Amino acid sequence: MAVLDAVLEPTRTTSLLRLATAGSVDDGKSTLVGRLLHDSKNVLADQLDALERLSAERGLDGADLALLTDGLRAEREQGITIDVAYRYFSTGSRSFVLADCPGHVQYTRNTVTGASTADAILVLVDARKGVLDQTRRHLAVAALLRVPHVVVVVNKVDLVDFDEGVYRRVAEEVAELAAALGIEHVRTVPTSALAGDNVVDRSDRTPWYDGPSLLELLEELPPSQTVLEEAFRFPVQQVIRPQSAAREERYREYRGYAGRVSSGVARPGTEVVVLPSGVRTRIAAVDTPDGELDAAETGRSVTLRLADEVDVTRGDVIATAADAPRPVDTAEAMLCWLAEVPLRGGQRVLLKHGSATVQAIVTQLEGRLDLDDLTLHPASAFDLNDIGRVSLRLARPLPLEDYRRSRSGGAFVLIDPVSGGTLAAGMAREPGRSGGIEWEI
Repeated sequence: MAVLDAVLEPTRTTSLLRLATAGSVDDGKSTLVGRLLHDSKNVLADQLDALERLSAERGLDGADLALLTDGLRAEREQGITIDVAYRYFSTGSRSFVLADCPGHVQYTRNTVTGASTADAILVLVDARKGVLDQTRRHLAVAALLRVPHVVVVVNKVDLVDFDEGVYRRVAEEVAELAAALGIEHVRTVPTSALAGDNVVDRSDRTPWYDGPSLLELLEELPPSQTVLEEAFRFPVQQVIRPQSAAREERYREYRGYAGRVSSGVARPGTEVVVLPSGVRTRIAAVDTPDGELDAAETGRSVTLRLADEVDVTRGDVIATAADAPRPVDTAEAMLCWLAEVPLRGGQRVLLKHGSATVQAIVTQLEGRLDLDDLTLHPASAFDLNDIGRVSLRLARPLPLEDYRRSRSGGAFVLIDPVSGGTLAAGMAREPGRSGGIEWEI
């Protein structure tokens, strides 16, 4: 056992970082991810052999690292990313879950999906082209989704002869755009994903850049503690009751509420309120298949037992009583419209928040975001990939929170009541809030 521990010790990591990639088509996202995996020694020998064979079949001299992430046949044939490809890798100090998102404007919906749970987003910019419309759209999505860390990778610097001036101009343009979008902290790194410059190791060909390589930067980023610091929220997914009289005596009176801690920490003794009913009680115990816990942090799936017999059903939210949100039946929100059928005022939808799904009406389109001047303009409809603000009326109250204060409590999706398809990703906004950037949530 001691020998096994000695072997495993170098691979043990101290924290997890969730990443998403974004950027315009042909900015080199898949190649960057492939280079990151290859140079950090996270590609197995048989994977590399298969990659070299496939590259040779396509007439390439070396291994095309982009093929490590372009898993669909259509992606390989077209040379673009269509679906979100998830990859897992680790270094000596951190483990990573990476969502390689598509760059084509048609698949912006996939970028929203990949970035919605990310701690950091890598937005690629081709050094030759600078900031494009899709770059602006992806940075706007990152700002809307409140992704904690934004890293802009100025790629293909080898194609501009590692010119410092070109990099500085792109970095300045990015900084101006980030400031306009309300992104407080943005980092830029010059790279050549194809050659490996500044991806895992620092490059001698950019002596004017004294910052860390991309991997070094990702290892240094502080893990997001926001959801742990937020108030406790627990959407109930299932009520656990004994189903047979033959069960052991100690389980015959058991009643628990299963779900996943969406923010904060669950602890026995905490005074809580069940929403939307407003009934108050306390957490009696936090159960798992392995026994009771003293605390369950964000992301942990557990079963809560309450001190009193209260009426709790699937879709209810158990929250700390001291700062519980007020359930509302009207709301304002920013939407990323993900459907090919346009959204119009008066449209009936289903709104899914946590484990609750209610009927809703989009009562009004307040405005659509113009990516050029970053302001809201009047609109009669939202088309595919549009971002805008709407007003909603709900069939029954939900504990929607301002997304700026709680990513989990303010996030929801709109669903087509007929087909069941996802229509939009939504971020609730406190009604009547003034100040700040006009279009922000």
